[in-house]
Amino acid sequence: MTKMQGFGRKYIKAFLKGFFVAVPVTVTFLDRVACIARVEGTSMQPSLNPMEQQVSDIVLLNHWSVRNYEVQHGDIVSLVSPRNPEQKIIKRVIAIEGDIIKTLGYKKKYVKIPHGHIWVEGDHHGHSFDSNAFGPISLGLLHARATHILWPPERWQKLQPKLFPERQALQHDQE
Repeated sequence: MTKMQGFGRKYIKAFLKGFFVAVPVTVTFLDRVACIARVEGTSMQPSLNPMEQQVSDIVLLNHWSVRNYEVQHGDIVSLVSPRNPEQKIIKRVIAIEGDIIKTLGYKKKYVKIPHGHIWVEGDHHGHSFDSNAFGPISLGLLHARATHILWPPERWQKLQPKLFPERQALQHDQE
């Protein structure tokens, strides 16, 4: 065996060791800590994908921040769709457990959010498949909190929780 072949084998062996460590670490990080996602559609306009934009926003989704199912009013969250478990949706938290919310076209005019549930809506009312269509959503479907817009560069920003005054809960139980 020549010196060059020995070097090649060492290089390949070192590469494979690094690869078999890096892949599980990366997969675990993306699954448990954070990942990025492209926001498609108009349901979160104007907060995400503003109408004048030709490029979809890409956001940072923080899994770690919702590991204990702690969300607050106004958070933008990613969830597993209650109608299609293969699909993730991104919406704003309007109400949390114990809140009473006035709905926008749901089968009941007022809903008290049950324990372990949240009420989510898109910012673009009337153009969003949200709790007004499917009701309160289980915290078990919570996937991540959107924390930053990463792309396009002119929209780089931290996403702050906010609620539009007309969408605030009517009452909150302090349980």
